[in-house]
Amino acid sequence: MSIISELQTLGVDTDEALTRFMNNEGLYIRMLKKYPAAVEGSKASEKFAQKDREGAIAETHTLKGVTGNLSLTPLYKAYTEMVALLRAGKGEEAAELYQKTLPVEKAIIDCINNN
Repeated sequence: MSIISELQTLGVDTDEALTRFMNNEGLYIRMLKKYPAAVEGSKASEKFAQKDREGAIAETHTLKGVTGNLSLTPLYKAYTEMVALLRAGKGEEAAELYQKTLPVEKAIIDCINNN
């Protein structure tokens, strides 16, 4: 199974992504390969653990942008909701959603790393 097919099974809108990347699959895959490092460099977990609302907003907003650009749809939707919850002062709900999102993110990262 190709990385594109595997990502589709995980809910990634690869058709939208390829359109964004001018149907250049190689470029899209190169950009996907950078995603795991972006997540690794994120301090979202730390910010949620510290109940640092502003820091959590900044970290999740960054991840929202990256996942949106790559059309990592399940993650983009989750990070969009987290940002909204944080801005509404619902940090506990955002933190719960973050924890629920981690297995999905891991599956997508594993797919990217294994292809």
